[in-house]
Amino acid sequence: MDAIIKDLGFVIGTTLMYSTPLIFTATGSVITERSGIINIGLEGMMFFGAFVGAAVAYFTRDPWLGFFCAGLGGLLLGLLHAVACVSFAAEQIVSGIAINFLGAGLASFLSRLFFDGATQTLTVPNKIPLPLSFLFGEGKPFKSAGFMDLVFNRFATVYLAFLLVWAAWFFLYKTRLGMRLRAVGEHPEAADSLGINVLRIRYGAVMTSGFLAGLGGAAMSIAVVSRFNNTLISGHGFIALAAMIFGKWKPQGALLACLIFGGAKGLEIHMGAKGVPVPSGILATLPYLLTIVILVGWVGRSTPPAAIGKIFDKGEK
Repeated sequence: MDAIIKDLGFVIGTTLMYSTPLIFTATGSVITERSGIINIGLEGMMFFGAFVGAAVAYFTRDPWLGFFCAGLGGLLLGLLHAVACVSFAAEQIVSGIAINFLGAGLASFLSRLFFDGATQTLTVPNKIPLPLSFLFGEGKPFKSAGFMDLVFNRFATVYLAFLLVWAAWFFLYKTRLGMRLRAVGEHPEAADSLGINVLRIRYGAVMTSGFLAGLGGAAMSIAVVSRFNNTLISGHGFIALAAMIFGKWKPQGALLACLIFGGAKGLEIHMGAKGVPVPSGILATLPYLLTIVILVGWVGRSTPPAAIGKIFDKGEK
């Protein structure tokens, strides 16, 4: 029985750890798509944020500075996406694809430049802290808790991600600016007629999405793996996008979806560690198969913001 409880604790704890990068990114996606802008460039933003975070954390030996700078890296790509889609009315899907290529290419180029031609950074010397170990110490009584330790003694980024979901929900549904953002995503012309600056709100939403996607990438490279490599972000941005759709464009719904996807990853790792006689290739595809199944069974039931993907021209009424 103790072994079963510990296995369950391991799966839950691993789920939380691998859900965290998705939660950051999916929450940002909720905000930008609620404003009416499609952002499928999340993968590139996560990729670039993962590199910037790991590189800054390595050179400065400060994981929090790396984490913040990763957000700024994602924000930079978000700004490019906003300029293309909001100011120049570019096709949003095409711009997002370009951002994905740009983020991955720029990260690989800079990695080779700063790390002697390598496509991965060196190991980050100081990781994101474990808050509960700080509070309770490395020894008893907390470390003796077993199940509780496996589940809750996780990186600070896990707790920040859950706090972020609450903050995003409060912002969208309990603040005037959040209500204006949702109005822009539903009917920008009507919002503009009421004096709401549609372009400014969309700029802010897309840049926020980029910032959070960058944090999501850093949550992977600094906390989970402790380094960046060119295969670290493999479809995570698209899984976060799927989680946002599964969650019906709501922060709390996206959180649930991210936990489901993270659970698939946790199960994959647990089964691999236990030597379950399932081919490793099949185990590795579990999160992605789950993404396809959920999208096929759920997208038709979801209703996106009415003006999503539509170009707003202030000159046209």
